Amino acid sequence: MILLAIMRLENDTYGVPLARELSEVRGRSVSLGSVYAALDRLELKGLVKSTMGESTPERGGRAKRYFAVTADGIRALHETRQVLSGLWRSLPPIKGEIA
Repeated sequence: MILLAIMRLENDTYGVPLARELSEVRGRSVSLGSVYAALDRLELKGLVKSTMGESTPERGGRAKRYFAVTADGIRALHETRQVLSGLWRSLPPIKGEIA
């Protein structure tokens, strides 16, 4: 979901807009700490890359860390989509109501 959110925000985004986007799409709160923890794991796997922006006075002189999806990340998204699509197609009809 984080990779897709970065792409929806057109890459080079940082944690706060990502958390906001995920909260809106999911319809429930997403903690900033969990977003940054996931981003760190994705970067270690080579699925995203980060760059440091300029420091800003409104952030107390701290710089923002911007994230973009790598080519490996895009490949992982395509593979995941294919697997999930195949799983959905292979399901028998789902009975019952969605609460």
